[in-house]
Amino acid sequence: MTTTVEPPRSSATKPALDQTERRRLESAFRVPRARFLVGLPIAALLLIWSFDGAQFNFVKLGEGTVNMGEFLARLFPPDFSKIGTILSLLLETFQMAVVGTVLGAVLSLLVAFGASSNIAPKWLYYPTRWIMNVIRSVPDLVFALMFVSAVGLGPFAGILAMTLGSIGSIGKIFAEAMEQVDRGPVVAMEAVGASKRQIIQYGILPQAAPLLTSYSLLLFEGNVRGATILGLVGAGGIGLELTTAMRMYDYGHLSAIIICIIVLVTVIDQGSALIRRRIT
Repeated sequence: MTTTVEPPRSSATKPALDQTERRRLESAFRVPRARFLVGLPIAALLLIWSFDGAQFNFVKLGEGTVNMGEFLARLFPPDFSKIGTILSLLLETFQMAVVGTVLGAVLSLLVAFGASSNIAPKWLYYPTRWIMNVIRSVPDLVFALMFVSAVGLGPFAGILAMTLGSIGSIGKIFAEAMEQVDRGPVVAMEAVGASKRQIIQYGILPQAAPLLTSYSLLLFEGNVRGATILGLVGAGGIGLELTTAMRMYDYGHLSAIIICIIVLVTVIDQGSALIRRRIT
């Protein structure tokens, strides 16, 4: 039996390239369009105007570097004599973030169903989006002050503030994640007469689940930092102790609090990153 061996191809032989693929590759090297060339100076003017209106001054920044250095020098050495109080308040902050994240993620998911254009009808979609915009426009500190006046000082007010604030921020991201799912399985389920609940349960949520989980972890990280800020107005957590240390010029205690917060946030960030790598 004779085996035919094909001669090697010459290096000068070039494979044929599809015209569509050729146009796609060539488009990356085209000269920018006229609207881009017009938009570039407009963006530059907008940036310069914003710098001027915000009174951003590099000279003052350079002059203030000395003061910043003096402030940082006062933070050392840190004073861990009240480490028990710090750890207790950090644990409270962590617990606030856990409860606020769970409640916020669940409520945000429910609201996201009404804010997804591929799920909700228009009469529900637009009002839901508008409500989310209103919630997102109000700072969490305002919600915290509102709930402090309603339920009193303590972590419960902070949890309520984080939960309500999450609906405006993470709810929008949940809705956009569900809007970006592959339409193929959804169309196939619609073609065989699947109900709306079945389409959401088997066609949309399984595709969006990795993104929803990842965004929920990001929400948790943000809530840990947010709980620190909410404590400034008496909504529980380490924030009130942080503010007290600053007002009393107790820089050693302030430094110890900051170091403990950095350690907590870093551990949570690394843990969340590990979980996100496993699910995406």
